Amino acid sequence: MESAQPGERVNVAEGGAVSDGIVFDTPSRTKVVVAVVDAGRGPVLRTVHPRALTERSEEGTQDVVLRLLIRRTPPPVRGAEAAGAGMGGRRPGHARGSMHRTTGK
Repeated sequence: MESAQPGERVNVAEGGAVSDGIVFDTPSRTKVVVAVVDAGRGPVLRTVHPRALTERSEEGTQDVVLRLLIRRTPPPVRGAEAAGAGMGGRRPGHARGSMHRTTGK
């Protein structure tokens, strides 16, 4: 498959078994995040190589469940400044902490 677009229906061939999936994200040329149904865990997101994907045109039996998984998953974040910068970081304009306050001897 040339390039997978988010929301596209695909067949995923991993481990010899072929299963239906829906593309969630393409973080790079060698990674595609796909929503698939795992037999033991239910609907999950898996990272696969684009060569493991083939297009499919017909609606699958599990597509409704996969679309619900994609809908409740937050969109991927691109270009974060540093690891963990998104949660509980400092506010802009406060570059450093306050200095120690003397007692005024």
